[in-house]
Amino acid sequence: MDFAAARERLVERLDDRGRIDDERVREAMATVPRHEFVPEDRREDAYRDTPLPIGEGQTISAPHMVAVMADLLDLSAGDDVLEVGTGCGYHAAVTAEVVGAEHVYSVEYHDSLAEEARERLDRLGYGAVSVRAGDGKEGWAEHAPYDRAYLTCAAPEFPEPVVEQVRPGGYVLAPIGRRQQTLVRARRRADGSLDRDEYGGVRFVELQ
Repeated sequence: MDFAAARERLVERLDDRGRIDDERVREAMATVPRHEFVPEDRREDAYRDTPLPIGEGQTISAPHMVAVMADLLDLSAGDDVLEVGTGCGYHAAVTAEVVGAEHVYSVEYHDSLAEEARERLDRLGYGAVSVRAGDGKEGWAEHAPYDRAYLTCAAPEFPEPVVEQVRPGGYVLAPIGRRQQTLVRARRRADGSLDRDEYGGVRFVELQ
């Protein structure tokens, strides 16, 4: 299978459906080899616009959702970004293409997934992405404040420690809810409160 051609066709479909607004995000989606982030027996499906299982009851998000989230975060080169839910590392790699790998800090609940993601990112040239195993609800205070933070898993509400680690004026983005989830982007005000916008219903695995 010609994975590069399949990836380009996927990005063209996302463009045609209006899923990508930011040219930097388009370039990132066209660059990151999604097939390297899925189990070998699912690689033929890597460039279908659908979630795929990656083990430990977790999934790699559908490409359109990764693109939508990257667009909503309004990322710029040099932004420090906190990711909650590394999974296989694909979303972190897309983010790294825009902001620079050394500016991405990702927390994964499962030790095994964190280790595999760290090795995979390193092998694919994203070794400067920082990955640790731990409770994502607590964020990663050591590297705060962040310009942006996002969750790749659904939470009942934005975790307070994560919000506190985002600098005033920065964005935090997450699927909020349990059975019924809504993608919510919030800008942190100077007083710590959030100015929120909703972007429709979504379906993610739940934060652990």
